[in-house]
Amino acid sequence: MAQGPRRSANFQFLEPHDALLGALGAQAELYFADDPSTALIKLRQFGEVLARRAAALLGEFTSPEASQLDLINRLRDQGVLTPQVRQLFHDLRRAGNAAAHEAKGSHADALHQLKMARELGVWFHRAFKDKNFKPGPFIPPSDAANESRAMASELEKLRGEVSKARLSVEQAQALAEAEARQRLSLEERLHRDQEERAVWQGLAEDYERKLNAHLSQVQAQAEAKPADQLKLIADQAQEAAEHLDLSEADTRRIIDGQLRTAGWEANSLEMTFQAGARPQKGRNLAIAEWPTANGPADYVLFSGLDVLGVVEAKRKRRDVMASIEQSKRYSEGFEVRGDEQLVGGPWGKHRVPFLFATNGRPYLKQLEQKSGIWFLDARRSTNHPRALQGWCTPDGLRELLRQDQERAEAALRTEPTDYLGLRDYQLKAIAAVEQALEDGRRQALVAMATGTGKTRTFIGLIYRLIKTARFRRVLFIVDRTALGEQAMSAFEHAVLEELKTFTQIFDVKGFEDLRPAAETKLHFATVQGMLKRILYPSQDEDRPQVDDYDCIVIDECHRGYTLDREMSDVELTFRDQGDYISQYRRVLESFDAVKIGLTATPALHTTEIFGDPVYQYSYREAVIDGWLVDHEPPIRITTDLSSKGIHFKAGEKVAALNRETQQLDLIHLPDELDFDVVDFNRKVQTENFNKVVCDELARQIDPNDDGKTLIFCATDEHADLVVKLLKAALDER
Repeated sequence: MAQGPRRSANFQFLEPHDALLGALGAQAELYFADDPSTALIKLRQFGEVLARRAAALLGEFTSPEASQLDLINRLRDQGVLTPQVRQLFHDLRRAGNAAAHEAKGSHADALHQLKMARELGVWFHRAFKDKNFKPGPFIPPSDAANESRAMASELEKLRGEVSKARLSVEQAQALAEAEARQRLSLEERLHRDQEERAVWQGLAEDYERKLNAHLSQVQAQAEAKPADQLKLIADQAQEAAEHLDLSEADTRRIIDGQLRTAGWEANSLEMTFQAGARPQKGRNLAIAEWPTANGPADYVLFSGLDVLGVVEAKRKRRDVMASIEQSKRYSEGFEVRGDEQLVGGPWGKHRVPFLFATNGRPYLKQLEQKSGIWFLDARRSTNHPRALQGWCTPDGLRELLRQDQERAEAALRTEPTDYLGLRDYQLKAIAAVEQALEDGRRQALVAMATGTGKTRTFIGLIYRLIKTARFRRVLFIVDRTALGEQAMSAFEHAVLEELKTFTQIFDVKGFEDLRPAAETKLHFATVQGMLKRILYPSQDEDRPQVDDYDCIVIDECHRGYTLDREMSDVELTFRDQGDYISQYRRVLESFDAVKIGLTATPALHTTEIFGDPVYQYSYREAVIDGWLVDHEPPIRITTDLSSKGIHFKAGEKVAALNRETQQLDLIHLPDELDFDVVDFNRKVQTENFNKVVCDELARQIDPNDDGKTLIFCATDEHADLVVKLLKAALDER
């Protein structure tokens, strides 16, 4: 062993970046044959070191205590990780955790994750060093102990690809060493493996001790780089992600993991029809290569013995939307061969109700037809395929199967409205939404003037939709907890049928409840809270499923999705208003649900999301109809500062509020600063301006009058200042 341990042909190109990466890759290969669980743990560590190094190179390695999940999210937020690269990082993390905490991990799992770790290494090398790097074929590890027939076939296929490829000198040398090892006796092989593992373990521990100090140096160098240079690195990482080389077998293994996350048992290498896999009572199985009259379906989804869905799986480069046509052929050609049961139908030519197509690539709005999971409910000929961000769960498909949309729509047409106690325009709003749903629309916008009872209208609408089983569960989204609490209070007190309120008739969950129960019909959440659960879950189990809700109602959908207010901690990570709006849309698109927006003042991005309003009731109409009182001509308070703005000269000393310490710091301005009136009380606070306004308000407002006056302020600090100044002004009068 004087010449040192055997190096890995698959990972040695990473050693110039970090010797620990090469060591962990080599260790994983050494453990593969007789201890796949330990191999997966080493690959999890490989992924962690790779993410830490990538974060340091971009100036994002702020703490050695940061978890892998935090680092992946941070790299995603900086635009470095595409959805597919992020998925590979997460898969390494999950497989390693399962191996470490539950002793899970087969040879098939270890082989797949070895290949995916190498793909991540190639991505990293292309992103941060050589964008034109050509890695050559993946060199398969030694034969596994007690390997299955499918595992042996996969290894033989990989070796066939190696034999056809032109190898580098290093790869050829490593391959020769591996072949020489195979010729050793079992005892010699075990002895040599033990020696190499011990050497690699010692090297890895030494590298690990030095790692954090080195990463801190890299972090400091990255922080000194200009922002545009870091942006170029992020762009190169995005470009490198487009060249990930995943085979159809790799894609299947990725899809297996996605299905398992959604609650299905899936293993396309072992759980196949040919290998004897069959549906069983009490299990939710995704059985691969199920024969039909029109060829073998890539997967058939069984809940117990019931046939719920068929899946067409393609490689990344294939268009997913077009592949739904092949799923239709599987559905039409499905034949019962044993104990499995059809769940109704046929629906036209279709014998299986739910059809799916995917290429394993996570959903990306810009590449909608080439990503995500395309889904078609084949029970109605008028349904169109649509892209989902995740797989439907077994419970979700069973619930969807029980829903009868035509019967629900017929029930809505005959359901009385007298017990709702609504005004005529409110009933027209409900009728307009219900007609839009019957017409097949999956987005609807209602615009009603402030004060016309929007919330009361939607209590009636949601009650009707739940009562007639048009929808199974509604998510009611607001942008502020206070707004949501008002809405919840209205649902608790508005009397519907039999002198009962909505909350007395149906199960309702509030903001503190992260997940709905099976019987929950209405769930309240803030857009910020739901975004945190989707993008920053504390555990994978906390992430909502795509079919948790089949209808989303967004109150005040014009606001909260612009940056005209104080921002939460989550929002502060967004780069600009466009980024925040896109993340808000991501909340809505995370669920396979109809979206209904409610607003008084539709904005441009509101109509882009929901379309033109299906019903409008304006302030003018409400005044004419006698439901609202018209306002008097507005009085505009103009001051010298509001017309001319505020100007600070370079070098001027000003007081700046440190929001972390809540202390005022005196600073010298490096440049000139100009503030228009729109920035007053947000970016700059001027007491004199507010004093003049409050003096005029005190002159206009009579405290003894019967009416009430609402004063809208920019921030909490601004409101506190206005209260103080207005009290002083009223005292003077």
